[in-house]
Amino acid sequence: MDNRVEWARSHDEVVKAVRELGFPEALGDQVARQLGSPKAMERMLAYLYNVKPRSAELIVDEMLAICSDIDRWRDKKASEEANARYNEILNYGLGTEE
Repeated sequence: MDNRVEWARSHDEVVKAVRELGFPEALGDQVARQLGSPKAMERMLAYLYNVKPRSAELIVDEMLAICSDIDRWRDKKASEEANARYNEILNYGLGTEE
């Protein structure tokens, strides 16, 4: 599936789920945009369908928790990549030796 189509489908589903819980469509739109990826929106949908939060604050708190998890994951991956490159330099040098 085209990434934009998948993003739009996930976005619309988040907006619909938030609206069905009795919150403004604009809240769902902003939550989906902030989450950014279909995978993150799927996590939010699981929360919305299973927990059925009763306040906008709970929805925003979960959105922030998901965003924080994503940031942590990205930082971990960047750290792993930097560590792998560092180990490569330790093992093989900088490649400038003749």
